[in-house]
Amino acid sequence: VQLQASGGGLVQAGGSLRVSCVASGSAFSRHPMSWYRQAPGKQRELVASISSGGRTNYADSVKGRFTISRDNAKNTVYLQMNSLKTEDTAVYYCKMVRPAGSLDYWGQGTEVTVSS
Repeated sequence: VQLQASGGGLVQAGGSLRVSCVASGSAFSRHPMSWYRQAPGKQRELVASISSGGRTNYADSVKGRFTISRDNAKNTVYLQMNSLKTEDTAVYYCKMVRPAGSLDYWGQGTEVTVSS
């Protein structure tokens, strides 16, 4: 399985951006998906996750501003980011969560820069 993230870019504070992650292969719908981010000099952190059934969870820092969704027909997971803040600047990574004992798959990351 390969994960290809895209959609990052430069946006002003208060603006919106949607990042996408497309998975190869036919197993996408069976797996939970997550978005992580890593800001310069900081550890990678979980931003949002979505189960195979569509249940979502968010980090407190993005609740009410970010929305994770998935389109199983397109093998794609999205992260809609609204009311962006400068502290949202990071490289955003998607992850396919696999069963315990198996390695998760990671995308290559897409960079989001929020200017003040």
